[in-house]
Amino acid sequence: MSSAPPDDLPSTPPAAPVAAAVGAPAVSPAPSAAAPAAATGRSGAMTLLLGTVAVAALVSSGLLWQKLSAIQEQLARQSADSGALAIEARTMARQAEELVRDTAARLSVAEARVSEVALQRSQLEELMQSLSRSRDENLVVDIESAIRLAQQQAQLTGSLEPLVAALKSANQRIERSAQPRLAPVQRAIGRDLDRLTRATVTDTAGLLARLDDLVRQVDDLPVLNAVAQAASTKRLSAGPAAPGSAPAPTEGLAWWQAALQRSWEVVRDEARSLVRVSRIDQPEAILLAPEQTFFLRENLKFKLLNARLGILARQFESARADLTTATAALNKYFDPASRRTQNVASTLQQAQASMKAAELPRLDETLSALATAAAGR
Repeated sequence: MSSAPPDDLPSTPPAAPVAAAVGAPAVSPAPSAAAPAAATGRSGAMTLLLGTVAVAALVSSGLLWQKLSAIQEQLARQSADSGALAIEARTMARQAEELVRDTAARLSVAEARVSEVALQRSQLEELMQSLSRSRDENLVVDIESAIRLAQQQAQLTGSLEPLVAALKSANQRIERSAQPRLAPVQRAIGRDLDRLTRATVTDTAGLLARLDDLVRQVDDLPVLNAVAQAASTKRLSAGPAAPGSAPAPTEGLAWWQAALQRSWEVVRDEARSLVRVSRIDQPEAILLAPEQTFFLRENLKFKLLNARLGILARQFESARADLTTATAALNKYFDPASRRTQNVASTLQQAQASMKAAELPRLDETLSALATAAAGR
């Protein structure tokens, strides 16, 4: 007994009619005609489905192809852009490399120039420092020389003006130089200036003038054994009578009586001058011969001149010794009652007293500060 084939089997021409024709009874032809029609319908639907799927696949493939083409075009453009960018980047890199090499070369040249400028600057600074040091040293040497020259002038003249002028000039030069290392020198100069303004010294020029006057007066001094000269000196010191005043005893007398009385007075004075009684404290002064008086006066002049030279040479001890010897000779050989002798003696005492304060102040502090500055400390 034969059965219908399932729907999923392929549609093939049936073999049942053959078998039926051989040994089985004959079957009616209606059911076998309907089966091919159903199989044909199923195959058409299958074909339609497959066509639809194929069309959909073709459409999707077209779409995918278009999308892939667009992607390929985009990738091609990007690749071309990337290539152009790479070429541009290589060009810029090459330019940058060249610029770097150029910059490195310029930098090396600039560094060489900077090192050369630094070397020149260091050399210039050393030169400026050397010039500054030499200028300061020259300034210190000039100031020291000026101060020592002023000291010599002050010793020769006995005046403080050269020292004061030299210190003021040195102070002004230090202020104009504006060097801090010379500040101790400036302070020392200020202290020495204060000490000089407070110092008192003798006027050497006036003292020398007085000694010159004494030398000129020596020839007019009366000695003790000059009797006639002493009498004439007394008469000269008494002076002539005032005009219009006659002696009292001659009033009311005749002219011949007045003349006789004046003659008698002259004779009496001359007779009295022949004999003089006095106390002799220095016998050698009375026994002095007239020709020895000249040498006595010259010796006194020499003592005064030696004292003058001692004052000029700032040898005050020697000058005081000479003035002391001159005073002793004046008191020993010359008339102490004479006004000229008294004036000379007082002048000698004043000269000796004035030389006690004639020592000049020293500028040791300024010279020490200058020596320290010259040593560079």
